Amino acid sequence: MNALILQHYANEGPGTIGSFLSSRGVGIKIIRLCDGVGIPSNALEYDAIISMGGPMNVYEEDRYPFLRHETSLLKKAIGLKIPILGVCLGAQMIAKAAGARVVKSPKEEVGWLNVEFTQLGRSDRLLIGLPNQLEVFQWHGDMFQIPVGGGLLATSRSCPHQALKFGSAYGLQFHVEVTREMLGEWFAQDPRKDLILDRMDKIERQFLSCAKTIFGNFLKLVSVYHRTHTASHGGCCC
Repeated sequence: MNALILQHYANEGPGTIGSFLSSRGVGIKIIRLCDGVGIPSNALEYDAIISMGGPMNVYEEDRYPFLRHETSLLKKAIGLKIPILGVCLGAQMIAKAAGARVVKSPKEEVGWLNVEFTQLGRSDRLLIGLPNQLEVFQWHGDMFQIPVGGGLLATSRSCPHQALKFGSAYGLQFHVEVTREMLGEWFAQDPRKDLILDRMDKIERQFLSCAKTIFGNFLKLVSVYHRTHTASHGGCCC
């Protein structure tokens, strides 16, 4: 199996999700859109597409032309039922590709905050095996709306739309891929750094365990797609 990872910003890489997929034998291709690398012509041949975070907004296409190309790719991938996972900006890109608006969040969220799964979320295949509430890392000012035909999987008081599902695509407004090193880099010059890292130290084991559960569930969906896609093209799916 092979996954395509779209990176929008230099220090917002795949983090633990990249490590997890590599450890399970999944081939990874990282496209650094932030460096001007274009989306490859064979992007729709991957078994999964993962869209990472970034400080830009989905509607800043004039400033970041790659956002327009990514929207087109995600629309096509959803139509082909390719498994997609979006984190933060990536989740907003999924919503946009599915025809939903991205608006200002009722409240900007930065730091460790709780999200709660909806009834739909608690029964969804991506979130099986998780507690009803998670403490996750947040850093965003925008919020996606739920596309027509999609579902709301998680919510919070500060930002009611925290996770969505639309067809084969999943969007998480929060970060589950972060490592201590990533947070240290993100907040290197920020007075909140010590507080954020101290909390990471306290909850790291549980946080990573939940992240791995999400990644494992996503990989199961990718495996089903891979077997079905391979079989439909006459290959061996054993």
